[in-house]
Amino acid sequence: MKPKEPVRGPRKLFLVSMVIVVGLFPGGCGKKQQSAPPAVPEVATVKVTTGPVALTTELPGRTSAYRVAEIRPQVNGLIQKRLFTEGSHVTAGQALYQIDPAPFQAVLDNAKAAVAKAEANLAAARSRAERLKELLPEKAVSQQEYDDAAAALKQTEADIEYWKATVRTARINLAYTRITAPLPGRIGKSNVTEGALVTAQQPAPLSIIQQLDPVYVDVPQSTTDLLRWKRTPEGGRADQGGANQKKVKLFLEDGSAYPLTGTLQFRDVTVDPTTGSVILRIVFPNPKSVLLPGMFVRAVVQEGIKERAILIPQQAVSRDHKGNPFALIVDAEGKVQQRMLVLDRAIGDKWLVSSGLASGDRVIVEGMQKVRPGASVKEVPFAAVGKEGAIPGSNARPASKSN
Repeated sequence: MKPKEPVRGPRKLFLVSMVIVVGLFPGGCGKKQQSAPPAVPEVATVKVTTGPVALTTELPGRTSAYRVAEIRPQVNGLIQKRLFTEGSHVTAGQALYQIDPAPFQAVLDNAKAAVAKAEANLAAARSRAERLKELLPEKAVSQQEYDDAAAALKQTEADIEYWKATVRTARINLAYTRITAPLPGRIGKSNVTEGALVTAQQPAPLSIIQQLDPVYVDVPQSTTDLLRWKRTPEGGRADQGGANQKKVKLFLEDGSAYPLTGTLQFRDVTVDPTTGSVILRIVFPNPKSVLLPGMFVRAVVQEGIKERAILIPQQAVSRDHKGNPFALIVDAEGKVQQRMLVLDRAIGDKWLVSSGLASGDRVIVEGMQKVRPGASVKEVPFAAVGKEGAIPGSNARPASKSN
């Protein structure tokens, strides 16, 4: 075996260079540098408090006239004149149609003549009966003759009363030839013209009058909602019979708000078996005739006041894979905790929370995507947008301040 040859030339120079390079980096094989600790995520929170909140329900409905009168003739005859303008406002007692009065005037005159004739016969019948009565004790006349005279007197008196009643009837029928408005309101189109033959109590009305100030708004309410209204949950609903609950707001078909407030008049006591609902009747003033019968509207009815209500922004509520709502809060140690919620309803851009939160809880509104339950976080207050964005029942403050 041959001995190794000594390192020479370029190979020797390369080894010397490697030794020098290693010497220039003494820490290269030492300990690794320590990494910086991860930053604590920031979240925006609101501190929840309780307060009174008005509970409302929006229900669809339709308008109807306050009073409706179908104009029908009460006597037979020919229409001589129409005395109103279609679509105009009429007053109570205003003449609408004139039926030919001539036949009824003749009947009245005939009845008056009959009364005069009966009254003329009355004097003679009374005198004869009185004379026979005086002669009866002397046996100058028979009892039968006196009885006939007395009966004739009573017959004449009855004829007078009969014809007087006929005169009153004739006057009533003559008055019916002038058809008048039974109530004030807006009258619609006329279904007959001059020369039309009409009959008493005919099924088709001559026209229809509707009183439009005020108007009714009838809205159906499900029995489920009715039972919920009557229930008083923990947290307290008060003022369920107060005057404020009877005030109702209205929205028209185009989404605009009706400027005047209505009053809840009554809630029906009969459930419609086909829909499972009862009717709420609301009265609205309508001085400018904005509301017309048959219009579709939406009524906002106040259920009552929940005294210790909790409202949180809708963006603070998330849902799990089963659809159950939950919120993330920051506890006293600055760590995230998850709370499962029971939500009542949406009020504006807030959720009304039935259970799951308590007064003083700090609910995470922004930054939920960056945290998980149990993680430590840094809190900053949620910046509400103007007064309209302020959270009822919370103490949201400007972002420049700290909690």
